[in-house]
Amino acid sequence: MQKIHAAITGVGGYVPDYILTNAELETMMDTSDEWIRTRTGISERRILKGADMGTSEMAVGAIKDLICKTGVDPLSIELVICATTTPDMQFPATANIICDKAGLKNAWGYDVSAACSGFIFALTTGAQFIESGRHKKVLVIGGDKMSSIMNYEDRATSIIFGDGAGCVLLEPDTDGFGVIDAVLKSDGSGRAYLHQKAGGSMRPATVETVMAKEHFVYQEGQTVFKFAVKNMADVAADIMERNQLAADDITWLIPHQANKRIIDATRERMGLNPEKVMVNIEKFGNTTNGTLPLCMWQWEPQLRKGDNIVLAAFGGGFTWGSIYIRWAYDGNRK
Repeated sequence: MQKIHAAITGVGGYVPDYILTNAELETMMDTSDEWIRTRTGISERRILKGADMGTSEMAVGAIKDLICKTGVDPLSIELVICATTTPDMQFPATANIICDKAGLKNAWGYDVSAACSGFIFALTTGAQFIESGRHKKVLVIGGDKMSSIMNYEDRATSIIFGDGAGCVLLEPDTDGFGVIDAVLKSDGSGRAYLHQKAGGSMRPATVETVMAKEHFVYQEGQTVFKFAVKNMADVAADIMERNQLAADDITWLIPHQANKRIIDATRERMGLNPEKVMVNIEKFGNTTNGTLPLCMWQWEPQLRKGDNIVLAAFGGGFTWGSIYIRWAYDGNRK
């Protein structure tokens, strides 16, 4: 019996229209375009504007893009997994809201929360439903409205993050294409260095937590940077070793878009030329769960059947991981 792999058969993406430039940030806080670009590689990021606009709005935009390109019947999608750090509501799951808004009436769904590694965790989970034979069409979404938890007086965090969402469709493949392997890691002691202090069951929202600005992202930048550089590079190297991949075997590295220096460290550890690395951080910043699918969305026209692709991410918690994918189609869809 031939082994079933979960192949990516379509990609969709969406970013908001509003562009928050480094120049505009200069008017909001003590920072400069040069300071931001030198430390992060970011020139601008997208921000979702409007009342009652949450992560689901961007996810639906990405799904519509995917459906338009692939022609897949929305009613044929059986499962939706949404990786997000900024759900529309505490409950119900944003995946359920997305199913309703996008007309995915025959799908069940749930959310995955693993900070910036969430899309990798969700993609691995979705692949299991395909590989087991339980489902034939699984939609995996990664998206965040990070502007909703940003303190725009804090230049250590607000310069980094933006809003956006992407999605991929998984279907069964018996020809050796799809998700081949994954290495996933977590270390909960890292929560001290990157977290949102209030808003959960441990510190529910009160007037005091709001006034103390505890509902914004908190990050100890240098500590997170050191952990991310080592662990994201290590896990990408691990996936290469496990699958006997040399640098010449890899067509593309899709790294989490957290910081250009972290991306470069991962690329160097893998022995790859810069031309093999997808980088859009300068335009979109860190969209958290959205970075990896948005890279696939942008680079889809260049992807070819049989390409060896490595995904790598690192997120708060700490969480990190890498996936090896053998691409399943020529990505010349308009």
